[in-house]
Amino acid sequence: MARILAVADEVVEQLWTDQVHQHSDVDLIVAAGDLPFDYLEHLANALDKPLVFVPGNHDTDLSGYSNVRGLWTKAGVPVRWPGPAGAVNADERVVDVAGLRIAGLGGSIRYNKGPNQWTERQQARRARRVSRLAGWRRLRDGRGVDVLLTHSPPLDCGDEPDAPHRGFDCLRGLVSRLQPSFMLHGHIHPHGVPRPDRSLGATRVINVVPQKVLEISGGRDET
Repeated sequence: MARILAVADEVVEQLWTDQVHQHSDVDLIVAAGDLPFDYLEHLANALDKPLVFVPGNHDTDLSGYSNVRGLWTKAGVPVRWPGPAGAVNADERVVDVAGLRIAGLGGSIRYNKGPNQWTERQQARRARRVSRLAGWRRLRDGRGVDVLLTHSPPLDCGDEPDAPHRGFDCLRGLVSRLQPSFMLHGHIHPHGVPRPDRSLGATRVINVVPQKVLEISGGRDET
């Protein structure tokens, strides 16, 4: 059982203070996008826990960077990675951290020319890659995905009707294929209105804006 602190979209002022240590019992921090990278670094350093994130539509474009033996490059040129130091970028990847298998897919529906925005077709192609990666991992060790971490929600499952906050239909198919215990997303600001958890099959879909503390069983075997 892993205890996680999930954050997204809105900075929690108390977490900039010593009150952050009330979460010292968490095993992992996950971030669902659109938070300042120095805030994420602060959380990881203050709690001394691993951090897994996906980028949101207001984050810097992190595509094209590679890390080989600690050296970051882009187009073969050594560079400074602009993302949060020491964090694991799970976008379009499947990663194992703190006993959990996490599949990630960042970004929002495309509504202007900003970074980390995708058409439905583009995101569906990225989702298929994540599904293939998860399938290869499952064939290798028999383990399924515990958490699907995204920035946007699925279409008609906690999204909003305005163009920037419409969810992705392809995420429904990805949930169906991966069948994670939890799907954690951001992007939808509560604005003081309770945002209830939702379900897609056996998957619990949670809007984590601005923060949630959850306990999730890891090491789920496929049967």
